[in-house]
Amino acid sequence: MTSVAAVDLGATSGRVIVGRFAGGSIQMDTVGRFPNKPVMTPSGLHWDLVALYRGALDGLAEAFRVAPDIASIGVDSWAVDYALMRGDRMLGTPFHYRDERTAAGVDAVHADVPFDELYRRSGLQFLPFNTLYQLACERDHGMLDLADGMLLVPDLIGWMLTGEKVAERTNASTTGLLDVTTKQWDLDLASRLGVPERILPRLVDPGDTVGSLLPHVEKELGGSAPVVAVGSHDTASAVLAVPMKADRAAYISCGTWGLVGVETERPVLTDAAREANFTNEGGVDGRTRFLHNVMGLWLLSEAIREWERPNGAEKIDLPALLAEAAEVRGEVGVFDANDPVFMPPGDMPGRIATWLREHDQPVPQTKAEFARSIVESLAEAFAGAVRTASELSGVPVETIHIVGGGSLNELLCQLTADRSGIPVEAGPVEATAIGNLLVQGRTAGFVSGDLEALRAVVADAFPPKRYTPRA
Repeated sequence: MTSVAAVDLGATSGRVIVGRFAGGSIQMDTVGRFPNKPVMTPSGLHWDLVALYRGALDGLAEAFRVAPDIASIGVDSWAVDYALMRGDRMLGTPFHYRDERTAAGVDAVHADVPFDELYRRSGLQFLPFNTLYQLACERDHGMLDLADGMLLVPDLIGWMLTGEKVAERTNASTTGLLDVTTKQWDLDLASRLGVPERILPRLVDPGDTVGSLLPHVEKELGGSAPVVAVGSHDTASAVLAVPMKADRAAYISCGTWGLVGVETERPVLTDAAREANFTNEGGVDGRTRFLHNVMGLWLLSEAIREWERPNGAEKIDLPALLAEAAEVRGEVGVFDANDPVFMPPGDMPGRIATWLREHDQPVPQTKAEFARSIVESLAEAFAGAVRTASELSGVPVETIHIVGGGSLNELLCQLTADRSGIPVEAGPVEATAIGNLLVQGRTAGFVSGDLEALRAVVADAFPPKRYTPRA
């Protein structure tokens, strides 16, 4: 057997990808794609986990059809969101991290534990949707009294496939309940916040076997393979697949979010790191992802949704829009891409125009000018985050690597190089899936070595495109 299958769930879509290993190299074949459309209900904004699971099953069935020799399956997704469990039942579908309920959770947590203490314990930047804030909402609504388990999204899909309940460590590190030093659940903190120890699953590491497929799953898929834990936080898998020299490079995993940072051997827990709102998240092989969340291409995609929304007749051609944006001349307004005002869904162009007007910046008049303003603002935020990551960590950044969907945005890559004064290397696009596949491939013995060896495989199979800073 020389193939493995990755289930890669993103905020807007999911994919199933078969990875084939031969001669120390990797080839990829996307065998399934399906949408990820959140659903608004009277209780709030939720992920449609059943539909995502259906899409994953269909994709995996196709994977076994085209590659009957699949040795394992790995699942990754976005972080922080979860389902509460009672026995083998979900207590409702998982809330979306953009749901407005989390504001009350922030106040409740900080009333019990100040943020500076939280940072020392978990190493996480402040984000109002981190899991511990969501769990505080559940506590105050009595839901934790009913629950005997909690599964983060990729582990939830893994449970549906195998019946096994675990928490993969890179994703668990985003909850705020994992001790940043010991990499174990912080049971003292959980107790202080009213989170019962019983809901925290057994921790596993990338490369550990989660379990075998349930009999009815094997029957539906037409094949059998174990589910193997990968860097189940999609950014952990993406950073693994950055073809970088980690001791002198920064990465930007750019999709809905832009995760900007460096890789370190140990967390950075200084007051300066906390004040700069940098996070320390778990990486594959015990590395630390020292990074800052930037709003990312959400700004552009939400603007496009607004332009297409009035009657649904207009469809925006993104490549054509970016080509027009590249031709915009003269001054364009640059806004703070990290301002929380841009986080909720809704009228993104209107909020950008208001922000620029309030800050005495030129307001775009055309869609191309709005797109240019968004890309310039993202590039400035990326450049600033790279500078800060380097200063706080001591990693001298000689190259910036952009992976994920943003690596296809030539204007963004070039402007990031221009605004940072540092060369940018773009690609691979499917970094998250590649990282997922490589952990499985190493576990199966198809490739070997440390992260540097795995990144050499990526660089050979997916050569990046280089952007040199312009004067």
